[in-house]
Amino acid sequence: MVPKEVFLSHSSKNKEITEKVAETLRNHNISVWYSETNIKGAQQWHDEIGRALRRCDWFIILLSGESISSKWVKMELGYALRHSQYDEHILPVVIEDCDYESLSWTLGLFQMADLRNNIEDGYQEILGTWGFGFDREKMG
Repeated sequence: MVPKEVFLSHSSKNKEITEKVAETLRNHNISVWYSETNIKGAQQWHDEIGRALRRCDWFIILLSGESISSKWVKMELGYALRHSQYDEHILPVVIEDCDYESLSWTLGLFQMADLRNNIEDGYQEILGTWGFGFDREKMG
């Protein structure tokens, strides 16, 4: 199922890789929402995150040491796990070695993508979730 919009959960400390993942997905015609680019200065970021979580139909969580210790990432994941729109629509993406089960014991139950060793293979794993191929020319 092609997503209408992907919620990209991440730690702000992983800004560089988050931007690259978002750009690569957008370059492959996948609509992505994440807080760094979608919240305008005067908007209440907390409310904007809630609206995006209610609106999006896929949830990608970028897993790193920083994200697993983020209370906001934990709250976003908790929302996704509780709401049926995300049933079978949660994709954990490992961006660095970390104990992701310390964030949620359920993460080990999901098919994961891995961007640690071969980023192109990782993007193929992500895009393959929706039946798309990866085009290296469209990598962020």
